[in-house]
Amino acid sequence: MIKPSHIILSALIGLSTTLFAVQPVKARGIPDGFTELTKELSPAVVNISTAQNVEISEVTPLFKEGSPLEGFNDFFSRDNKSGRVSKSLGSGFVIDADGYIVTNNHVIEGADIIEIIFPNEETYDAKLLGRDPATDLALLKIEREEPFPYVKFGDSNALEVGEWVMAIGNPFGYGGSVSAGIVSARNRRINHGAYDDFIQTDVAINRGNSGGPMFNMDGEVIGVNTAIVSPSGGSVGISFSIPADLAVSVVKQLREYGETRRGSIGISVQEVDRGIAKTYGLDSAKGALITRVIKDKPAEEAGLKVGDLISKVGSREVESDRALFRIIAETEIGKPVDVTIIRKRKTKVVSVTPERLKEKVTKDNLHGDEPDPELENMDVMGISIEALSAEVRKVNKIKSEIKGVRVISVNSRSPAAGKLREGDIIEQVSFEDVTTPKEFEAAIKSAEENNQTVTFVVNRGGNYVFYSFEVS
Repeated sequence: MIKPSHIILSALIGLSTTLFAVQPVKARGIPDGFTELTKELSPAVVNISTAQNVEISEVTPLFKEGSPLEGFNDFFSRDNKSGRVSKSLGSGFVIDADGYIVTNNHVIEGADIIEIIFPNEETYDAKLLGRDPATDLALLKIEREEPFPYVKFGDSNALEVGEWVMAIGNPFGYGGSVSAGIVSARNRRINHGAYDDFIQTDVAINRGNSGGPMFNMDGEVIGVNTAIVSPSGGSVGISFSIPADLAVSVVKQLREYGETRRGSIGISVQEVDRGIAKTYGLDSAKGALITRVIKDKPAEEAGLKVGDLISKVGSREVESDRALFRIIAETEIGKPVDVTIIRKRKTKVVSVTPERLKEKVTKDNLHGDEPDPELENMDVMGISIEALSAEVRKVNKIKSEIKGVRVISVNSRSPAAGKLREGDIIEQVSFEDVTTPKEFEAAIKSAEENNQTVTFVVNRGGNYVFYSFEVS
């Protein structure tokens, strides 16, 4: 016999399922097609052809030494003064009728000649107004009396995962190619740099699409296509675009100043996970934890310390370590701003005056700074090492909070042979921090002069190993 209580329980379970089930929402319909958008937007999307003069270091003989035709080399060999041209292709888009064009920095970097080719085959020589390696953006300018067709930026913050998007570009040199898909994710980090905040889509993006626009279904640019994940070299449905709101702020500065002008306070930070958040009395993993305070920089002068957790800058909440760099970069230089920190589970407000960040590329030096001698690779004690530059970090997926020098190789005769490995990060020498090859070299020389044994603190894939060596 079934007891009444069982019936009531069963009814309640059924009711609970009905009340708490995820209710489907009406999705935005699949577009009928992209024909009208393509017709409207394509005239403003351009192909970018760049060329670089490359000097030939020596005369290249056409016929090998000892050949019966060797004597003809004087007539047919290439002149080392003539040079040659290396070409590359990318995409871009016009953002106003005056002929300002946005593309990726890596599309035009190192170019001596930049040509803009419209879908109707009209070609223009472009002037480079400014570029920003940190966000991989560049601004070009072309001239003519008639207004140019152009497209407008949209609000990438309003973009939602699952939304339809469309790209137009120049994949593999096939100009005017259109592809479409959906937004796969937001706020992706791909170890590109301090300003990682990419839109991920499944739109077919290939070599040559770089610098081209990603459109929403209102025909607005919501991203600049810049990178793909591709074991094969072709599209596998994972592509990344720089959000429009970041691109707008960078392009505005490049247009106004010919360079970016970002704020900096002189700190390194790391992500706050749930464990750290709990330690600081927070309910959720937000903010940025200070791991390093640079001497004589605004943060030190303001009294910020390693271990402080920054939760707010001015009125803006700090959601993550990446968000902090973006907020500080956009903060007015030379004007004090209140920074809210948590120190020993207590909230404190500190006034910090951002200084201008020294950029690698300025309007007076569009090719970038000369290599810093401090950061040049070195061979010390039979250990080849390199600085943790942005490029080294990107290629080797080294997080921004890790400091030190990276081992490239170890000579078999080095006392470190069999201990150190390629890819090891040497963070300390004799328990003193080293952040450049020059500092590493100086620490070894100091040990040699004082007839001391040196100890390396080595970060190997997140685990620490200690090695001691005789260097005299």
